[in-house]
This record gives sequence, C-alpha cells and structure tokens, in this order.
Amino acid sequence: MTRRVSIRSAVTLLAIILCFAITNSVITSSVYAQQPQYSFVKKWGSNGIGFGEFSQPIEIAIDLAGNVYVTDFTSVSNKVQKFTSNGTFITSWGSLGFGNGHFSNPIGLAVDSSSNVYIADFGSPDTAVQKFTSNGTFITSWGSTGLGDGQFINPAGMAVDSSGNVYVGDFGENNRVQKFDSNGNFITNWGTPGTGDGQFITPADITVDSTGNVYVADGGNNRVQKFDSNGNFITNWGTPGTGDGQFASPAGISVDSSDNLYVTDTGNDSIQKFDSNGNFITKWGSSGSNDGQFLDPLGIAVDSTGNVYVVDSGNSRIQVFAPS
Repeated sequence: MTRRVSIRSAVTLLAIILCFAITNSVITSSVYAQQPQYSFVKKWGSNGIGFGEFSQPIEIAIDLAGNVYVTDFTSVSNKVQKFTSNGTFITSWGSLGFGNGHFSNPIGLAVDSSSNVYIADFGSPDTAVQKFTSNGTFITSWGSTGLGDGQFINPAGMAVDSSGNVYVGDFGENNRVQKFDSNGNFITNWGTPGTGDGQFITPADITVDSTGNVYVADGGNNRVQKFDSNGNFITNWGTPGTGDGQFASPAGISVDSSDNLYVTDTGNDSIQKFDSNGNFITKWGSSGSNDGQFLDPLGIAVDSTGNVYVVDSGNSRIQVFAPS
C-alpha cells in the first residue's frame, strides 16, 4: 500500500492522476458481438536503480527490431533502458541533470522508423526534447521553457509519424500538442486549456495511426481525442467512470497495425481497446500485483505481432500480453 500511495503522489505532480471532470465527450458503444481477450505472457523488472530495475517507470516504446525502451522518471541513473522483447537488458543511458544526454524527469518516449529515440524531459529548462541513436548516442535537442512556438511548460507524451514528424504533448499552462520535423524544427501546434473539442486538460500521451491521424489521451478530461495530422479535430470518446469506454485519468495510448487503439486506464488499473472510431472492443486488468493485475498502468506499446507491453508503474515492472 505504501508503494501505491508514493506512485500516485508522484504522478499527481505531473497532473496525470486528476480529479474527475464532467466533459461533453462522445460516449462509446460496443459494436462487437465477441470480444477478443488478452492473456498474460511475461513480465520483467523490480523496484531498484540497477540494470533491469525501475524506480518509477513511465513510458515505453518498441523499435522495428522489437527492442523495448523504457523511461524511468525518478531514477538517479539509467533514465532510459533498452531491452530485448523478452526483457533481457541491453543498455541504458542518461543520468540526473540538465543538458544534452542528461535528464531531469524523462516522461515522453517515441522511436522512429530508423530506431532513433526521442525523449521528452519534464523539468529540463533548455532541452525539453532530446534525440538519440538506438544505443543512446546523443544526436540533437530542442525546446526551452515558455509559451511560444516550440517552447514547453511540461512536455509529456510523444509520437513519431511515418514521415518522421514528432508530436509532443505539453500540459500545464499550455495544454496543447506541438508538431516538429525530425530535427526539431517547429511545424504547428493546436489545443488550449479546456473541455471543448480540441481542448485539453493534460494531454498525457499521443499515438499516430497508419494514415497519419493523431490520437491524444486527454487525461484530465477522461477521454481520447482524434485529429488529422494538421490538428483538425475529428472526434472524441470517453467519460469519467468505470464502465466500458469510460476512464479514470487515461495516461497512455498506442496503436496496432490494424489501427486499433489501446489505452491505459490508470485510475481504474486496466487496459481498454477500441477501434479507430472509438468503438469499444475489450478490456482487461484489475488492481493488484499478480500477473495481469496493475498498480497505476502508464505507458503502453504494441509490437508487430500484436503483443501489448504495459508499464505497470506501481509494481515497477513491464507486463506483456498476447491476443488469446
């Protein structure tokens, strides 16, 4: 119980775990007569600061070779760790600090088609986004603190599209999504604080589908919003609650090869799956520390075979599930 309170307190500081808000989101409905289930496959990680251990894991991403990357929010070292798909430790990089190759509080994580790794660093004054090779060699960085184009208050969730464009969620005073090219040149942004269509209260995570549509886990509004690649609003779904298609502070989102969406329903300790229009498909998970249970699930990623990797933050581990 002590660990759970600690994790929730830390995530609250990020404004990921928020009070329920009544929104005007579209309520989803199940249109699937038979819901495919997911089975527990494996897990790795324990609490600690050593290789393969986690202090407070936040986000996860998978490259085309199936390697898995995890950011650790509160660790003093090994801020980014790289594993095989079976959880075997490969390498790590990043120590506590500011400047290139160092991190204050790394949250956002994304990998492009060349296996370059992008990290969004919450609390870094001049290197909000850093780009590395797959082995942790620094390439470039961008983003200072502020309200202007290309600046950030609290950079968080990230995604990279098939053209290499980088999308970064920025919560706090900005509450928006910013889009850059792969070198960090600003392209556009959208969003303001609020509960209306295209507005956000904590855009916690982002994913992009095969056609370039952008999906945002709008944590404070307990919903998912869908946009085109230029930020034009398409639809949204989700309301506060515990039922199918309802959320309690959704914090992670990912897409599979069929453009189905997976959302970590952090406050409900579960995972929900939807089609690209927001129709509910299935969900799994409950509160606890057993296999298939969660304490504050945060980041989520899907590999090329449809296996789902979940950052089980409160249990300091990664869990992997496969379609049954």
